[in-house]
Amino acid sequence: MKVLFLLLLFCHVSSSVKHSLKYFLTGSDGVPNFPEFMAAAAVDEHLVAYCDINRKTVEPKQEWMKTLLENDPQVLEWYRRECFQIQPNLFKTTLSSLKQRFNQSGDVLVFQNMDCCEWDDETGEVNGFSQYGYDGEDFISLDLKTLTWIAPKQQAVTIKLRWNADEARLKFNEMFFTEICPERLKKYLVVSKSSLQRTELPSVSLLQKTPSSPVSCHASGFYPDRATLIWRKDGEELHEDVELGEILPNHDGTFQTSADLNVSSVPPEDWRRYDCVFHLSGVKDDDVTKLDKAEIRTNWVSPPEFPVVAVVIGLLLLTVFIIGLYMWRRNNSYLKNPPIPPTVIDVVIYESVSTDSQ
Repeated sequence: MKVLFLLLLFCHVSSSVKHSLKYFLTGSDGVPNFPEFMAAAAVDEHLVAYCDINRKTVEPKQEWMKTLLENDPQVLEWYRRECFQIQPNLFKTTLSSLKQRFNQSGDVLVFQNMDCCEWDDETGEVNGFSQYGYDGEDFISLDLKTLTWIAPKQQAVTIKLRWNADEARLKFNEMFFTEICPERLKKYLVVSKSSLQRTELPSVSLLQKTPSSPVSCHASGFYPDRATLIWRKDGEELHEDVELGEILPNHDGTFQTSADLNVSSVPPEDWRRYDCVFHLSGVKDDDVTKLDKAEIRTNWVSPPEFPVVAVVIGLLLLTVFIIGLYMWRRNNSYLKNPPIPPTVIDVVIYESVSTDSQ
């Protein structure tokens, strides 16, 4: 079976000021213990709502989304209608049709769709697209710029021709991705400002395992994850001798990342020419950390020099030898002059005392 959740459908965010709203929909056939239809919504890559045909309930995944659904019955009703009526029926009918087109029967099949819109909060530019995947492969997608459907699979050509000829459908697609979806995204961003729209600056540290290891510039505790971390020399960004790490989540919902600089060929007098720069989206000033040996944190401990080690080992061996010699001599003396039994000692003491008393 192809990978069940191959989210071949990603909204590429090239600018740090772009926000996105995504809807993931999945219909399946022949998958045991799995709902025939499920859907999820994400704002700026954060899951905000989920539903599946078995549970019959819309589950908010963020507190602000829970409040929104409670206070706005129209939004909740829209999600319920899409999750439990309109989309499940469409996906079931489409899967049945695709099974015939691909001449499949009794297989495990998955049909997926992702609708995505983007909004740039600085320029106001909006963009979006819709993509469908079938059985783990791209099936058909919408090019919003030309407002045409593209079919990479031969079995999708008929659908492409029908959808491209449906002007009402194309007009709705254009309106959804340029008006409806962006406006909904802006509304979500306002409501979630205290959580998803917050900014938290990181703690930046210089770390090094050993004197010959790269120096790692480590930033942890920042939010959101739209951030960059680079090394510079004389104010120019470095690419050689630099290894950039991925942005990873922390347990508290913040993020961390690192950038390693190979300093093996950097003379000590040139260290002051290097610095590490952290930039967080939405924050004007960057965090600049100078490459300074005094600021590097490490767990490495310098091993003792060889003469010291030799002296310590020699003293230990001498101590063991002296103790061994002492024990041997003591045991040898014990054998030659065994101690007098207690009964004999008692007799000698008694006789001595008796003689002195007379």
